[in-house]
Amino acid sequence: MESEAAPAPVLGPRPIPALASLRSIMSRRYDLSLKGPAPATNAAARDHRRFVSMGKRARISSATLRGPYMPPETWYEPSETKARSEYKVISRRAGRGYKHFVNEEDVRSRLAQLPAWMLSELHVVQLSTMTRKKRVSPCYGMQWGNAIYLYPIEESLVETFVQPPKPAQRIEAMMYGATWEQDGEHWKLHWTETTIRDFYLNNVLIHELGHILDNRNRSYKDRERFAEWFAVEYGYKPSRRTQLAEQAVAKYVVRRHHRT
Repeated sequence: MESEAAPAPVLGPRPIPALASLRSIMSRRYDLSLKGPAPATNAAARDHRRFVSMGKRARISSATLRGPYMPPETWYEPSETKARSEYKVISRRAGRGYKHFVNEEDVRSRLAQLPAWMLSELHVVQLSTMTRKKRVSPCYGMQWGNAIYLYPIEESLVETFVQPPKPAQRIEAMMYGATWEQDGEHWKLHWTETTIRDFYLNNVLIHELGHILDNRNRSYKDRERFAEWFAVEYGYKPSRRTQLAEQAVAKYVVRRHHRT
């Protein structure tokens, strides 16, 4: 008897291949003095609301949390009395040598541009602390249950990688205005305050929200593909349309000024 075929993943329009692999390929560097993350050994409750999705360097799309090198964040119980678009923003200190380049006002302003129904399952956005243990497996963002955790970046706005960037990494850097530079055997990724804010608000934040809204896909690959599509459609593209509109208005004003 032939076995039944597995159901196809639930996705939006298939993104451009290069964009679809950006987040999974663009890995943040290991701290040069620390080991890599240990295999996951402790399992959380098998509840769909406790999916954990680690951002950028490593993502977990199952009920398994990282081992002792990546302790889970504070778990926030969902509120049954939450209004549709209501959520909390909790700010923690960034940690020595790190800085949050977005704040509560930035987060609320960006999320306010989305339809209210997209925020119905979001309960908390936490600006988290970068600790020594978390530096072993650093990431930009994480989704756990109904909460999004945004992690700080190096205060210097320079990230160091031990391997040269792949083509998709260069594409993502170009998309958000960051630049790569080779420094001996290492590679450095340079941001500015403007470009890193753009990256967090129009990529990381929206990607993690996509994970919260994805309550049907179960495999790592399918959940990542959905979140990638969601980030491009509701983060990157709208932000670029807004920028193009502002540039067009600015050019129009300049032309009229020169004519008068």
